[in-house]
Amino acid sequence: MALMAELKRRKVFKVGAAYLVVAWLAVQAASIGFPAFDLSPRMLRLCILFAALGLPLALALAWVIDITPEGLRLDPATRGNKRFTGVALLMVVLALGWYFQGQPAFRPTPAAPAAVAFAPHPRSIAVLPFVNMSADHAQDYFSDGLSDELLNMLGQIPQLRVTARTSSFSFKDKSADVPTIARALNVATVLEGSVRKSGSTLRITARLVRASDGLQLWSAIYDREFTDVFKVQDEIASAVVDALKVKLLPAQRVTNPHRTTDSRAYDQFLLGKQSAGRATAEGYRAAVQAFRKAIALDPGYAAAYAALAVAEVYSADSAETEADNAAAKQRALEAADKAIALDPNLADGYVARGWMRSNFTWDWTGARADLQRALEIDPSDSKVQRSYGQLLASQGRLAEGIAAVRKSVALDPLSSPPWGNLGYYLTAAGQMAEARQALVRALQLNPESAYAQSNLAQLELLEGHADKALAMFRKSDDGFREFGIALAEHTLGHPRQSQQALDQLIANYGQDYAVQIAEVHAWRGDKEQAFAWLDRAYAGRDGGLSDIKLDLYLAPLRSDPRFGAFVRKLGLE
Repeated sequence: MALMAELKRRKVFKVGAAYLVVAWLAVQAASIGFPAFDLSPRMLRLCILFAALGLPLALALAWVIDITPEGLRLDPATRGNKRFTGVALLMVVLALGWYFQGQPAFRPTPAAPAAVAFAPHPRSIAVLPFVNMSADHAQDYFSDGLSDELLNMLGQIPQLRVTARTSSFSFKDKSADVPTIARALNVATVLEGSVRKSGSTLRITARLVRASDGLQLWSAIYDREFTDVFKVQDEIASAVVDALKVKLLPAQRVTNPHRTTDSRAYDQFLLGKQSAGRATAEGYRAAVQAFRKAIALDPGYAAAYAALAVAEVYSADSAETEADNAAAKQRALEAADKAIALDPNLADGYVARGWMRSNFTWDWTGARADLQRALEIDPSDSKVQRSYGQLLASQGRLAEGIAAVRKSVALDPLSSPPWGNLGYYLTAAGQMAEARQALVRALQLNPESAYAQSNLAQLELLEGHADKALAMFRKSDDGFREFGIALAEHTLGHPRQSQQALDQLIANYGQDYAVQIAEVHAWRGDKEQAFAWLDRAYAGRDGGLSDIKLDLYLAPLRSDPRFGAFVRKLGLE
């Protein structure tokens, strides 16, 4: 009883009760405020731990300190006896030591750098491909298309950092959890969902998840008619913006840039995008047909015209004659012009036309205007940054081109083409070590990339490793294989094998590989044949000529006055 009376006299119970009330309020405030500022969950755990450990310390101070009219002073009964306070402090130290000893981020282990490196922008987001829950697996094109359109919509908002499609879709049909995906893409939030399409009805579920702790920031289920698909997209995008606490400017609107007045046309548009994504001759031909059907259903569908332009160019690669190839490219230019005329605020049309102007018509001024306009509309598009980088490099502004391609890599880190382009331009700049890293990364992401394989083999050849280059060229696709073998065998001192490979290249791919044939002749010192094939490439509007100022295989021609004249004929300085 004497102890209880002493505890009351020293106000230990009152201090303890008051402390518990204040600590509870502090923890409640932290549990609300910390997530709002995207602070690590560890910060909240630390707050709770300190609140708990503060209790014995507060009780100890109440025991040894007395409140008098003269102020705070040590109680005479405890002066010289600080054992109670020492025990309390020891408890705090031991508890903190136990907590931090159990945290891997504070250990000097190999995992620590990865934890530190994961520091995404608080308003960064990846849109994962929505899962197709329909009975018909062929409906994948629609669920993928919905995700893609949401990604495009969110990408219009400068306040958000949206991971590009290729990187986000690299996790399709994989069992990785949200934290793993977020760490790979370096994003703070992930939007995922599912689609069930049955006839003209849709059920769409969506949820926004915070990567740091798996907390669901928002979710919704939509049961709608197919004709309402754009309204659903608007609602999902608006909800995500609200959940991320993004304040839109008065001039900013979150809307689908690929909107159409006909849901059937939209369906054909999504089918065309899926076919084009196969990146095969058959796929591009199917895409052309789908985009044409979309345009027939909605003649004012600007996005379908822009997509048709790109599909026409790629389908031209498999044209049977040079006349067919030229006709397809002309149709592509007309489609891009139509897309821009129908919707001057759609980036797709400018990207398609700017790309064609720099690769086939060599209208450098027009290409620059188109791609700069595309950048104004959608600077977060990896393909826009990459196309702009290619244009700058082609014009001899290599350092600026590399900087733009680096932005493309940052926007789409799990996509092979940006890494391949970066490696190619770094090679042209003589930065071989970094070029090798970029090309190896491109091949890791897509082991079947003929361009990355060829460019890495080129690097080996330039660095004097002709044997390695030959082995790599032998694994390349048709055309690239014969081209590379002709180069490497010549470097190894095997003229007969080199000529045999060149003959096969000319016989089988002479129509489409004029630039490569010129490169082989230049590499072997046959300038007359090299210039003859460059003239054929010019007549056929060969896209490979756009990089003539960077082409290291053509370097032996640079001292010849004809080379300068040819470069000027292309409209380059």
